[in-house]
Amino acid sequence: MTTHEPATWTRRAFLAGLAALPAAASAGWSSRAVALYAYVGCFTTARRYARGDGLHVYRVDPESGAWSPVQVIGDLVNPSFLVTSPDQRFVYSAHGDEGYATAFSVSREDGTLALRQRADTGGLNGVHLAIDPRGRFLIVANYASGSVSVLPVRPDGALSDAAQVVPLPGQPGPNRVEQASSHPHQILFDPSGRFVVVPDKGLDRVFVFRFDSNSGGLSPTAQGSAVARSGSGPRHACFHPTLPVLWVLNEINSSLTTYWWDAERGHLRPAQIVPSIPSDYTGENTAAEIATSSDGRFVYCSNRGHDSVGLFSSNADTGLLTSMGWEPSQGRTPRYIGFDPSRRVLFGANEQSDTIVSWRMDPATGRLERTGQAVRNPSPVTIAFARW
Repeated sequence: MTTHEPATWTRRAFLAGLAALPAAASAGWSSRAVALYAYVGCFTTARRYARGDGLHVYRVDPESGAWSPVQVIGDLVNPSFLVTSPDQRFVYSAHGDEGYATAFSVSREDGTLALRQRADTGGLNGVHLAIDPRGRFLIVANYASGSVSVLPVRPDGALSDAAQVVPLPGQPGPNRVEQASSHPHQILFDPSGRFVVVPDKGLDRVFVFRFDSNSGGLSPTAQGSAVARSGSGPRHACFHPTLPVLWVLNEINSSLTTYWWDAERGHLRPAQIVPSIPSDYTGENTAAEIATSSDGRFVYCSNRGHDSVGLFSSNADTGLLTSMGWEPSQGRTPRYIGFDPSRRVLFGANEQSDTIVSWRMDPATGRLERTGQAVRNPSPVTIAFARW
């Protein structure tokens, strides 16, 4: 196999999958949009050593980037990951340590949220969720119970209880504390919407399922899963926007793995592993979140302990990564990083510093420049955006 294999291996099928996406999913954010809102979820319980008080809504000024508080929805337990529906009419939340997901409707007048209802996930400790490109099914990663749940989305945006709960089998990794059992940590659709990728921190595996867009059903691919390095703890992942490449961030051993993606079979082949922290850093660290620029030329990850954002460039032909250095996270324990809809501003949520910070990304070099803005928000752990 040559290092140029992914460019010739499945790129045609990968791009065909992109072309098959519904127009609403592939069109992106409207250039006519004038309203931008940010939805911030928090940890709220003593078990999480949290100071959070619920789900915060902010209006973001499109010119200055300043955040203005709009709403706080209290009486929520650990709204720890949020996702916006494809039509941006609804926001859905997973709840750490709980067994349900929550639906909120979005007001187009002022961006505020209204609680719709809760639905049973059939699992425990939902840590991540994703909605399919057509907005018909919500899929949840149940960290504590080691399963993945499929919840139908009704035409009015409300959720039904889990229609399918898929347990994740396998041998736990060597870390007796963090890998006692299966711990799925993310739900990720491939660019075609035909496959779902699930990094499992507890089993050192990256599961791949076929997704039936009509029934919402998940079924294992022939490969089933890719085996990660023992004790690495795969946590989150992202696809290259045009190459058949998947990058996986490994939480426990602070590394990133590049996989080549077969878009016809849903098959992953490992190609490279690199550290997410500097070689001269000898302290404790756990990697948290990964994001890529809109063109796939640059990849970013957050490090908790080193308290940094790692910067990497990706090879234009293979997607293999090269370190570009590290940017201080401007706070402690950056659990989340992610781009705003323009894909030009990177945001970070520093969980233990109670701040949300931002950087402007140089599209030519991938370097990050601090904006100097910081939003005070207790125990922030996730950000979702809506724009119209």
